[in-house]
Formats: sequence, C-alpha cells, structure tokens
Amino acid sequence: MRLFTFLFFTTIIRLSAIAQENKTGISIPMKNGIVFYEKSFLLGKPVNKIELLTKIEKWFRTSFPLSKEKITVDPSSRTVSSKGLLKIITDEAAGHYYWIKPTITISVTDDSCIFQSYNYYEKPIMPGVTNDYSKIEYRWWDFRKGKPWNKEDEALFKGLDTQTLSMISSFEPVLNK
Repeated sequence: MRLFTFLFFTTIIRLSAIAQENKTGISIPMKNGIVFYEKSFLLGKPVNKIELLTKIEKWFRTSFPLSKEKITVDPSSRTVSSKGLLKIITDEAAGHYYWIKPTITISVTDDSCIFQSYNYYEKPIMPGVTNDYSKIEYRWWDFRKGKPWNKEDEALFKGLDTQTLSMISSFEPVLNK
C-alpha cells in the first residue's frame, strides 16, 4: 500500500510539473545557466583583420545608436565588445516596454567571425514597477516553468528572441562589404 501511495503521489507531482512547462514554443538558448546566443560566420575570402574590426565597431555604433556603452576594440585578441540596447514593446496600447541590454562580443579568427550575445539584463518601463535593470534568467526560468511574473512575459520573451535573431542577421552583411 505504501508503494502504491508513493507511486501515485510521485506521478501526480511529475504530471503537475509537466503541465506547467512552457508551451509557447519560444526557444531561447542557454549556456551555463545564462541566456546565450552564438553564431559563427565563415569568412569567404581573406580579409584584413584590422579593417574587419573597424567595420564591426561601425556596426555596433549604427545598430545601437541609443546605447551609451563603451565599445571595446582589442586588436591583439581580435575582438570587439559592448552592450547592445533593444526595445521590446510588450503592450502597445498601455505603452509598456522593456529595455534589454545584452553583452555582445564578436571575435575574428583566421577563417571565421563568432558572434556571441549573453548576459541579458531587462528594465521594465511601466507604472508600478521598479525601473532597475535585472538579470533576465530569473524571469525566463519562472516563465519556462509556467510561472510568469506578469501577463506580458510571453511578449517579452518572443520579442527578445526575435530581436536577437534579427540583430545577428543584421551583422552578416558586414562580413561581405
């Protein structure tokens, strides 16, 4: 009887956990517990690395004109890094949106360019909410487990994923100029 009771409650607990999983189809990649997007681009032809780093720096400036973050160009490690700034509207009628700040690092190797976007911070812009930046992983973790912090979380995460993928796509033409 004890075995039956144990199995019954174990099954109920597992089913309730499954019922609370994210069913939205939003697929945000994670690495070591943080939101982490990465894409490698092959360099089709030999390029001058210094010229490419300059083009990457220009891409940062034009892609994130509202960002006040410093852009770091390191020729010795062949990297360019800074913080991006994305605006994700979650409720247009109410005027609610989030500022999203990911760290972006682009590394140049002999035959490829590696784009990484990670350490995402979110800042909600809506009445009654503290307007401080906080790590988005806590919110994403709860959302995936079926416990959103508010009704706009689905729009937030869809927007984060869509805008990050769009940002990565906007970088590719830099390699072909």
